[in-house]
Amino acid sequence: MDKVLRTAAEAVAIIPNGATIMMGGFGLCGIPENLIAALRDRGTRDLTIISNNAGVDDFGAGLLLQTKQVRKMISTYVGENKEFERQLLSGELEVDLVPQGTFAERIRAGGAGIGGFFTPTGYGTLVAEGKETRTIDGKPYVLEAPLRADFAFVKGRKGDRVGNIVYRRAARNFNPMMATAATITIAEVEQLVEPGDIDPDHVVTPGIFVRYILQGAKYEKRIERRTVRHAR
Repeated sequence: MDKVLRTAAEAVAIIPNGATIMMGGFGLCGIPENLIAALRDRGTRDLTIISNNAGVDDFGAGLLLQTKQVRKMISTYVGENKEFERQLLSGELEVDLVPQGTFAERIRAGGAGIGGFFTPTGYGTLVAEGKETRTIDGKPYVLEAPLRADFAFVKGRKGDRVGNIVYRRAARNFNPMMATAATITIAEVEQLVEPGDIDPDHVVTPGIFVRYILQGAKYEKRIERRTVRHAR
C-alpha cells in the first residue's frame, strides 16, 4: 500500500478547522517543519495543538501562534515564545500546562489504549485540581487521563513508501509515541526509500501507525537557543 503524498500542502488539505493535532519535536529538534509551514499557509483555524513546546516566535509551532490559528495549547515547556506569552496573558489562548513526564506518559497511554494511570507528580498542586487522587502504599497519587488527537505530525530521518520510519538520535523524542496516539498520522521524512531498503530491526515506527508519508525539503533545523563558549 503506497502511502506517499507529493507535498505537505496536499497532506494538510485533509485537516479541518477545530482539529486536534499532535506535533513531534523537543524544542526545535525533530519538528515537522514542512507540515507546520503548510498548515500555516492553508490558514486552518481553531486548532488544539499538543506539543512539548510552543516553538519560537517565527518558527515551529510559533508560526501558527503568529497567525492566531491556535485556540488551545497542551504543552510542557513554553518559555521561548513571546507571542505565546502575550496570548496567554491576554486570554486569547487556552493553555493546559502538563509536567513533562506526565505529558509523555499520557501520550503513551493514548497510543496503548490505557484508560488512565496514577502518578505522584502534581499531587497537592494546581495540576491535581478536579482529578481523582488515591493513596497507594502510603504515597499519594493523581489519576491522569490519556492524550489522543485527530492527527499527528511526526518527523523522521528516513521512511519508506508504506510508512516505516527511522529517526535520528535526539530528533526521535516524542515522535514515535505521537505516531501511535492519533487517528491519522502524517509523517514527513528527510529521505524517502523503497520498501525493503530499511533493515526491519532499525524500524522505530512501523507503517501500521502511519496513514500518509511525504518527503520534506529545505530543512532549516534551527537551534532554539544558541550557546557558545568564548575561547580563552
